[in-house]
Amino acid sequence: MRLYYLVLFGLIASKCCSVKAEHPNIIYLMLDEWGYFESSHMGHPDLLTPNIDQFAAEGMRLTNAYAGAPVCGPTRCVLLTGLHTGHTSMRVNDGFSPIRSDEATLATMLKTQDYVTGGFGKWGIGGRGTSGVPEAHGFDEFFGYYDQVHAHTIYPQYLIHNSSEVLLEGNTGDSFYEGKTHAQNVIFRESLRFIRENKDKRFFCYLPWTPPHGLWGIDKDDPSWQLFKDKPWRAGQRTDKDSRVYAAFLHMVDRQIGEIISLLQDLEIDQQTIVFITGDNGGQDYFKTPDRPHGFFGPNLNPETGKRFRAGKGSLYEGGLKVPFLVRWPNQIKAGSVSNHLFGFQDVMPTLAELTQSTAPKNDGVSFLPTLLGEQPQRNHPFLYWEYRNQKAIRVENWKAIQNNQNDWELYDLSTDIEEKSNVADQHASTVSQLIALAAAAHEPARIGQIYDRSVIEKDRRQAPHSRNRPPSKVKE
Repeated sequence: MRLYYLVLFGLIASKCCSVKAEHPNIIYLMLDEWGYFESSHMGHPDLLTPNIDQFAAEGMRLTNAYAGAPVCGPTRCVLLTGLHTGHTSMRVNDGFSPIRSDEATLATMLKTQDYVTGGFGKWGIGGRGTSGVPEAHGFDEFFGYYDQVHAHTIYPQYLIHNSSEVLLEGNTGDSFYEGKTHAQNVIFRESLRFIRENKDKRFFCYLPWTPPHGLWGIDKDDPSWQLFKDKPWRAGQRTDKDSRVYAAFLHMVDRQIGEIISLLQDLEIDQQTIVFITGDNGGQDYFKTPDRPHGFFGPNLNPETGKRFRAGKGSLYEGGLKVPFLVRWPNQIKAGSVSNHLFGFQDVMPTLAELTQSTAPKNDGVSFLPTLLGEQPQRNHPFLYWEYRNQKAIRVENWKAIQNNQNDWELYDLSTDIEEKSNVADQHASTVSQLIALAAAAHEPARIGQIYDRSVIEKDRRQAPHSRNRPPSKVKE
């Protein structure tokens, strides 16, 4: 196999598809740690997601989508900058490390086409007091959590709006699970407010919501909790009700997704709005029990075939990278369509650039707009590359090579071995060598962002109760 021809072909393929609607509104909703199989339409027997299921029926489900990284911060960096993790400035997951001040994002790009830009949820690529705050990177406003450790509590004392604190009534910050004001409900209301206020403009609404990840606190009167509170489940990591709250969390955001679609219809902008719903990285095997060893809800376990993506969050095996990915755009994307097109988060930037006739900054992506619009030819990605800590991985067509934590390279043929059980590196030494060479060329040293004010970083991190006894974060000034 001559991989360099594949790479060359992918890089020069540039035929444009026809864009059928000019400058649509864009909503990009990303659920934190939402597993590939954690929805009813994927056959899950316990989790209830009727609005997500309806969304999938009205749009396209892309079965071969890869996160930018196997953890929260780096995957957001890939999504927002269009660079894979061999080129990103931020490759760690400490919660506050920033991108550089000179880096463009999706919002920066869309501002050039007069989009109003707002973000609501968990930022994760620059804490307060750093070069990575969202209002310095194209966002007219961002409301939620800047630091990921801050995002580990659902009842914080405050959230952040454009680097300023917004107090949440009745929250002392002393409990994992209790308070008067549930942060996700406030973030959701602000998401709706942004859409309403900008219905007559072009808008980009970025929604990196924290649920279903988190400490699984929920209001006792929440209707989603009422559905699950009496389930006979006793699987938990911190309390025996964690599995029930997790299920309620997912149902809660499913309700909120339904309300967003209803709002678009009520405002008569549904036809002019493309909506993405994705996970941010692979699932995690929470709440394992003897009879459910893949996690109580089996985020990476196919309930129909019994096959499981290997490993999970934090790993470059399939379980750490495969994510659900749904796109809906009435009358533009074929309802009920399914595509196995291979792509990653770095491809979102060139896709949105082509969609909006924007000029994208330098990136590592390939637009998959032809796939969304059902046009031919589709654009094949030359390769997908990831690195995280001591791991590296690269995929070309169905070959995937992984350098694991022991520094050995493994090779898997994903066309026959989606579970990555059979390492065939010894049988295909030439292919391994070519993939290693591509991986080496894809890496460059990170040029990191700057810390301006350590004190606000530490203050935000202390809002998560489990962080209060930790030593101060190691930050580079």
